Amino acid sequence: MEVTRLFDILDNYLEKFPNQDAALACKRDGKWLKFNIQKYIELTNEISYGMLKIGINPGDKVGVVSSNRPEWNMIDFAIMQIGAISIPIYPTISQEDYRHILNHAEMKMIFIEGKELRNKLQPIFEETKTLKFVYTFDNQGSEYKYLDQLIETGKKDPQPEKLAQLKTQIQSTDLATIIYTSGTTGYPKGVMLSHSNIVNQLKNLESTPAKWSNKALSFLPLCHAYERMLVYLYQYLGMSVYYAESLGTIAENIKEISPTMMSAVPRLLEKIYDKLFLSGKKLPFFSKRLYYWAFNLATHYQLEDMGWYYNLKHKVADKLIYSKWRAAIGGNFDIVVSGGSAIQPHIASFFSAIGMPVFEGYGLSETSPVIAVSQRGKHGRKFGTVGLPLQGVEVKLGDRDEIICRGHNVMLGYYKDPELTAEVIDADGWFHTGDTGKFTTEGQLIITGRLKSIFKTSFGKYVNPQAIETKFTESPFIENMIVLGENKKFAAALISPDFVYLKSWCVKHKITCISNLEIIENEIIIKRFQEEVKHYNQFFGDYEKIKRYQLVPDEWTAADGYLSPTLKIKRSVIEEFYADRIEKLFQ
Repeated sequence: MEVTRLFDILDNYLEKFPNQDAALACKRDGKWLKFNIQKYIELTNEISYGMLKIGINPGDKVGVVSSNRPEWNMIDFAIMQIGAISIPIYPTISQEDYRHILNHAEMKMIFIEGKELRNKLQPIFEETKTLKFVYTFDNQGSEYKYLDQLIETGKKDPQPEKLAQLKTQIQSTDLATIIYTSGTTGYPKGVMLSHSNIVNQLKNLESTPAKWSNKALSFLPLCHAYERMLVYLYQYLGMSVYYAESLGTIAENIKEISPTMMSAVPRLLEKIYDKLFLSGKKLPFFSKRLYYWAFNLATHYQLEDMGWYYNLKHKVADKLIYSKWRAAIGGNFDIVVSGGSAIQPHIASFFSAIGMPVFEGYGLSETSPVIAVSQRGKHGRKFGTVGLPLQGVEVKLGDRDEIICRGHNVMLGYYKDPELTAEVIDADGWFHTGDTGKFTTEGQLIITGRLKSIFKTSFGKYVNPQAIETKFTESPFIENMIVLGENKKFAAALISPDFVYLKSWCVKHKITCISNLEIIENEIIIKRFQEEVKHYNQFFGDYEKIKRYQLVPDEWTAADGYLSPTLKIKRSVIEEFYADRIEKLFQ
């Protein structure tokens, strides 16, 4: 069958892959709970019947605030196939952002997971005049009904004829979902995406990097456009989607299920890279030399033919070292999709060399989300680039090398904000990303920075902070970094060290430090960071070099609000929190 609307994915799956062991799976009470496609469709329809029974109509807004779980997908499709609008919301945002989204979207119904979220949202429910129905995922013994009760309502009053009629009325160009972006400044914006926006992504990705590959592991937030689209893609291809229990159990879950595909953000891959690097430190002399010979060889891997001598060394390294790493990681990967921010080329080389091929992509929520992606064909994949523009998407560089695109991926607009929509989508239909870039001679796109992040020093020199931050965080000593200097005489930085690496380094050098603060105030460590900064400064022009910097004892995380869900630094949040320290840097 032809998939033209997102919920068509379910019937397509049933028709083409009826015998797949699991369409969705999650781990509960220590065991993997699997839902085959037949049960998946049955529960989805019953949720739709339940919503129709209580009075949810086409066009109504229904929110989902939850971590990744199979019920998330069931509710998502159940909402869309009756013509209502699915609104996924991050379970980690502030109460003020929840207040804005619920009222701005004029939400009629919401599903929430866990008592903590219920307590956080409860005061806002009373302020949201349009909100009629609140359901929790599990029985929490509260005044709110829960999902099984809605399913039971649907079972008692099935309406297959009405559901079929509603589905036939839904067009591919209709609004399917509103994704509220987790902006670093101001209130989140509601990105309106049609069924066609996302379905076209699936069809064009199917013929480029993706292919059916058995099992996919998912752990990035489903409410983010990047992971959500990929999970749709997995189902479109007929794969089994396994949800990791948590970020802390990813390694264990990979070993248990041996996935063939997953998505990741660069920071996660960097942490695995760092862990493998540190693992060799404890080996005996000869084994250590062999280990780091293989490690270094992997970082120089390239996709084009490296010649017989490199290939011979790689074969030896694979048999002696890389095969053991794959066994330790649990990998059986055909593809690892990296997105959210740029991955360092040597990291992409490393993982591809050891048998975890990294395909990098680029896009935004406003572009459904893919603009460009690494592909399997000629010139389709090159480390340091995000690949070629997706089929059907035009990409070019505008003023100041801003990346702009036009095509089936561009959003319908921002909900209730035509003025803001007109600011980013021009009269000719070009969406202005706000990112800067350049093309290789083969047509691959390279992301060079963020237009708004680029600042000018008091000497009139433009500085791209992201390029500097990306280079400096190649250091195992540096976890995160923010470069500053707008209208100042020089560039300066705040550095959040990699305290896991630092603590092991301290043990090796017999340095006794208990707290993060003690570590960054230790004279030996201060001198070591001076060496790191001096080393990485040599890659930049004089006006770009970090002239002053300060180490901070804080580990920047998404939970603390310093990083976005895809682990990019929130510049405005960090600048506000460290305002006094930043001022001292430039005194």
